[in-house]
Amino acid sequence: MRRRPSRFLLLALVGVACGSTTHNVPRTRLTPKGIFDEASPAIVRIEAGDKLGTGFVIDKKGVVATNLHVVAGEADINIRFHDGTLYKVLEIAGVDPARDLALLKIQPKQPLPTVKIGDSESLGAGDQVVAIGNPLGVLDNSISQGLVSAVRVLCSDQDVADRSATLAKIGKPAEEVVKELGVKHNRTHDEDDLLRKLSCSQELTILQISAAISQGSSGGPLFNQYGEVVGVTTAIIPAGQNVNLAMPAKYLKPLVKERANAMPLDQFAKVTKLEEGGGAGGTEHVDTDEDTSTPARNIPDLQPATWDGCKPEDIEATLKAVMEAIDIGAPAYNKLNKQGFEECYRIYEGTSLKLESKGACKGVRSAFGDGLLRAQTLKSYKDKAWALRDTFDGLIRASGLWCAQNANKCPQTMQELFKK
Repeated sequence: MRRRPSRFLLLALVGVACGSTTHNVPRTRLTPKGIFDEASPAIVRIEAGDKLGTGFVIDKKGVVATNLHVVAGEADINIRFHDGTLYKVLEIAGVDPARDLALLKIQPKQPLPTVKIGDSESLGAGDQVVAIGNPLGVLDNSISQGLVSAVRVLCSDQDVADRSATLAKIGKPAEEVVKELGVKHNRTHDEDDLLRKLSCSQELTILQISAAISQGSSGGPLFNQYGEVVGVTTAIIPAGQNVNLAMPAKYLKPLVKERANAMPLDQFAKVTKLEEGGGAGGTEHVDTDEDTSTPARNIPDLQPATWDGCKPEDIEATLKAVMEAIDIGAPAYNKLNKQGFEECYRIYEGTSLKLESKGACKGVRSAFGDGLLRAQTLKSYKDKAWALRDTFDGLIRASGLWCAQNANKCPQTMQELFKK
């Protein structure tokens, strides 16, 4: 889920098509202004139905990369360049649902300016980055500068291998195991670890960055100091003090090479129904019988007093349980089909039931009770999952406010999470 409940990017000579550099060519560090001036002609605005986003040209013949959630479910997609030139998207050249990436094909009248794809695997915490996008869909090519805050490996190659081995040993489908464990009130640490492991059907790494991303900038390029694209800006988590996320550019290269899941535009619109503003994740096999309208967010306005009676370590433990549930549930939700929505809900429900009955203070128990009650009134698993995610986000926000008021008591791990 975005944010968590997210979601959701051509040629034999891949290096040439992607504009990647070679090791024997010296690279020059550029100023943010230099990056902006060099890259701007290749950065575009995506107009998909009533959704607006950002994209960037990776092939001069007319291939544009963006987030899948920006265009999913739309059969009428246009790309507008900085000079006002407008092109209709003719087909989807490729999608990577698990990484929320999409390639759009247009037919330009002449070769297009492109960006260069860099080495995202060389990035580390503290590296400087620059994001360029279209905030709110109206401010063309705005720039923000920041750092890589963390490179977060959500699912390693070893996790993927372990998942296969575990399923072979258990002898049950992953969906069945997740459903069984998701409803347990008192999962052990090993069972929580098993749930996390089962969510890892493929390797997934995300970049946490301090460079600001605004609505309308999703799908924009993230540059290193050499003016090379090292990421695709993907999502914002407001409850985490505006934590910004980007998908590493390494995932674009196989997508370009293999044209994974390429399809005609009308077919694409039918099989992809993501809610507006989604995040990393998705699937090309969306259950279209599931209600895919954008759920109304109803994050409770929980205040620091919610934690009255809780010790600092209790707040930290509650927050850890919530974040772990999101880490496990979000990849399930990001399958974006009915089964994935239910898996996510069951995981969120299990954590909520546990904390409703054994929460360290009255406010926590009450918050989860309210969230569970709201979820029970909803029909679809997608909406139920979002109802509990609202509760999670409300508690995360309240813990940030509590930390701000009680800096001397706030555990160091929470201070790190909530510092800007």
